[in-house]
Amino acid sequence: MKLKYDLRFWSYDGLHSSDSLAITAAGIAVALSEVPNTNTVAGVRVGLIGDKFVVNPTTMEMKESKLDLLLAGSESGILMIEGYCDFLPEEKLLQAIEVAKDAVRAICEQVDNLVKKRGKPKLLDSFKLPPPELYKHVEEIAGDELVKILQIKDKIPRREALSSLAEKVVSRLTKVEESVVDGEFDEGYVHINPVLETPITTFYPKDVKLVFKRVCSEYLRKQIVKGGKRSDGRTLEEIRGIYSECRFLPSAHGSALFTRGETQSVAVVTLGDKRMAQRIDNLVGTEDVKKFYLQYSFPSSSVGGVGRIGAPSRREIGHGTLAERALKPCLPSEDVFPYTIRVESNITESNGSSSMASVCGGCLALQDAGVPLKSSIAGIAMGLVLDTQESGGDGTPLILSDITGSEDASGDMDLKVAGNEDGVTAFQMDIKVDGITLSTMKQALLQAKEGRKRILAEMLKCSPPPSKKLAKHAPLILVMKVEPDKVNLIIGSGGRNVKSIIKETGVEYVDTQDNGTVKITSRDLASLEKAKAIISNLTMVPIVGDVYRNCKITAVVRFGVFIEIAPGRVGLCHASELSLDQMSTPYDAFKVGDIVDVKLIKINEKGQLCLSRKQLLPDQGTDNPNRSQLTAGGSNDGGRSGC
Repeated sequence: MKLKYDLRFWSYDGLHSSDSLAITAAGIAVALSEVPNTNTVAGVRVGLIGDKFVVNPTTMEMKESKLDLLLAGSESGILMIEGYCDFLPEEKLLQAIEVAKDAVRAICEQVDNLVKKRGKPKLLDSFKLPPPELYKHVEEIAGDELVKILQIKDKIPRREALSSLAEKVVSRLTKVEESVVDGEFDEGYVHINPVLETPITTFYPKDVKLVFKRVCSEYLRKQIVKGGKRSDGRTLEEIRGIYSECRFLPSAHGSALFTRGETQSVAVVTLGDKRMAQRIDNLVGTEDVKKFYLQYSFPSSSVGGVGRIGAPSRREIGHGTLAERALKPCLPSEDVFPYTIRVESNITESNGSSSMASVCGGCLALQDAGVPLKSSIAGIAMGLVLDTQESGGDGTPLILSDITGSEDASGDMDLKVAGNEDGVTAFQMDIKVDGITLSTMKQALLQAKEGRKRILAEMLKCSPPPSKKLAKHAPLILVMKVEPDKVNLIIGSGGRNVKSIIKETGVEYVDTQDNGTVKITSRDLASLEKAKAIISNLTMVPIVGDVYRNCKITAVVRFGVFIEIAPGRVGLCHASELSLDQMSTPYDAFKVGDIVDVKLIKINEKGQLCLSRKQLLPDQGTDNPNRSQLTAGGSNDGGRSGC
């Protein structure tokens, strides 16, 4: 039986998150339908606002929350967890899980009451399971060989041996038995033109393959439970060998190679300005951008396959988001590090937990790029063998640290936890049983913490270590503050001023914000300083009485001259303030390009600068009867100049 969920948005208020509601809606739909299910499933979100846990908080409340926990479960246990937090201790996280579990139980009770009234009869006869005797046949054929194969440490040889054994089992159990029911006979009782009975398959191939897979899982579980050893010879809490190195890509802003067992990530960091930020569509239609994002790539070649390379798959997007959210809490604020940061994790080989390898490799690459992280972050994947009694144990759940792909497939849980020595930044769990208890969850989280500590210690051995300074190929970004009302002076009419700054200085980009923050991006320090000087002059606050030397005349008009006292800052020197001597018109004594010294004598109500040249000229000490006339009204401009 195949089951498809079709979840669509018909209305969204922008206040209540949709994902927890979607989980509950899907659970209700299955509970009311004919589809057989063991328990009702519901989902809730839990936030931590101050010291209080809030169930299904609004989007506004989540902005103040230290925790974003999404949990799905039933009355009997936890089924799925995904969440992100700011170095939250495991004890606090367990409290949040308990709050979510209680909320899920309350929802499930209400849904069960609804099912009693409106639920449809379940189609229990629709299931067709493999014949029980098939398990015995598979074990008889493959059992002894399977024990030896599961002790092969390397993934590829073990996979090839299992594939060969599977073909052998399928061939034996789906063999066609042919018998002659009619035909002509010769004297030696040899059939001529025999009529064969319709071939009968002993078992369906798909049933044999399914049972073989389950038998493999059971043998692997028995090996762990009885022997206390895993396929690669490790103990339950042992971490695979780790190797890491940085700076192996000379032209990248930051790079790291992280290898754990047979899982490897090549992480590359690129730094940029505002234009590199990732734009995101959302339900409310507002512009949303991310200045830090991680892109995860899992090509088929990483598992020895050949496949089409296209748009990121759902799995790649999910793994990338998990690693991204795990690293985000350790990043510096934008005031400290004003860059857009892109991390790319390319998986070159995989045998379990490539998303957590992306966290470790991404952390090292960020440090190599010179990003001042608050702390190092590591990630680990945990597994579980829940019902150990079936596998010959005493019934105590077994937690596995740093699981491989086969342990993920054959085990009962895949729990990924990322953080530092003190707390958790991201976590994700899915299970293959009806649910796990809070005590089992606690054991897994505490064991994961010890595993993280060991991995962080191995990351410190990285050779060569992270550079921890900006690479020579990385752009330089200078941040400066100006008065908010001066931002328009930098931009200019139609962006004229900012375009002129970029063209004149050779910087790449000038970003201005309404609060007065200006960010200049350049590839070299000289152009950066030049642009800074121009912007400082443009946005300076002139003070009456200031003297400006060697200023250029930019325009001559009948009532005076316009003088550039600083790049982009022009004031008017009225004809009456040009000279101690009488002149009929400014055209007689001045021209565009002349260099003069001036003094700021007034800033009018429009913010225009009124300059004087004559106040800086030496007084000749003689009375000139025309001076008062010039000062009073020579070269009248009708009041248009304002000076």
